[in-house]
Amino acid sequence: MSGFLALYIFMLAAFTGYEVIARVPVILHTPLMSGSNFVHGIVLVGAMVALGHAQTPVEQAIGFAAVLMGAANAAGAYVVTERMLEMFKPSRKPGDGA
Repeated sequence: MSGFLALYIFMLAAFTGYEVIARVPVILHTPLMSGSNFVHGIVLVGAMVALGHAQTPVEQAIGFAAVLMGAANAAGAYVVTERMLEMFKPSRKPGDGA
């Protein structure tokens, strides 16, 4: 794949992603992002595959950074989901015995 084609695909994906997310109502943004945690896992797997095919030190450095950022993204998504789910649990009052 040529560099220009890869750049074109990246720019098209970035524009499409921005337009899709920009049109999501604020109240649905957190549940939507929490429901798409599997996408973060796919990104991480893709980064690991790219790192596995890296040959030069520059490619390896970029692949390593991609794996780190993908892992942080996946972990952060699960933290956000956990915090969001905590909002829906009944609150406990002091002295309830639980």
